[in-house]
Amino acid sequence: MRTVEAINTLAAFCGPRDIAHLDQVSLQATAGIKQVDVAVLFGGSIIAGGDEFATAIKNKLAKHYVIVGGHGHTTPTLRRLVHQRYPQLATATMTEAEIFQQYIKLTDGETVRLLEKRSTNCGNNITYLLDLLAEHQIDFDSILLMQDASMMRRMAAGLRKECPEKTIIQYATYQATVVEENGRLAIAEEIPGMWSLEHYISLLLGEIPRLTDDVNGYGPRGKGYIAHVDVPAKVRQAFRTLSGEFPQLVRKANPAFSSENN
Repeated sequence: MRTVEAINTLAAFCGPRDIAHLDQVSLQATAGIKQVDVAVLFGGSIIAGGDEFATAIKNKLAKHYVIVGGHGHTTPTLRRLVHQRYPQLATATMTEAEIFQQYIKLTDGETVRLLEKRSTNCGNNITYLLDLLAEHQIDFDSILLMQDASMMRRMAAGLRKECPEKTIIQYATYQATVVEENGRLAIAEEIPGMWSLEHYISLLLGEIPRLTDDVNGYGPRGKGYIAHVDVPAKVRQAFRTLSGEFPQLVRKANPAFSSENN
């Protein structure tokens, strides 16, 4: 498998979109409803996530809107990129949820009041989200999850473990296509706040061992953080191709942000 194909194979697997567009027509076609009970943006996303979440709000896709994110491994990059674009936002001390709240208010005029600001990883992103919803007495049967494309599938699997009976709709906050130009790899699209290509590959490579349901993974046969995920043979082949080519980019879990639900 060629390098470009391997990267795009991992990207398509890790970053699914269950609906074609963030509008009520697409939601109705997929889930048979025009509004979900709750829509959530997770702070691990790049800046493009804020733009997409604002679109969901404008199109009235949910009854309640929540932004989740304290401080994790992606926070320093988010702080730096948002402050570079909007120096009036003093991001240095903000949580991810606060950064996106202020970004969306500044760029789109939309206000999100429900923020979860304690979480440090994908596991407690979910458990603290559920705590926040319970605290505000928000019951839900359907939920739209919006997360960075590299972590979307794992985030949904974490919620599916906790709430297997709920309707979970995944929407990766961007879709990046890697191409080869003049012998060099590049991302074809202009995506606001996009990771460097090296960091993006590292994020994708880090997901496959976590999603693989074996003794080393995060599924029921391993650490038990997420529900079972089937990893297709083509995805496993793509991981072998890339990890062999870029062994230094295989991302390990950072213990500084760990918890029992990492």
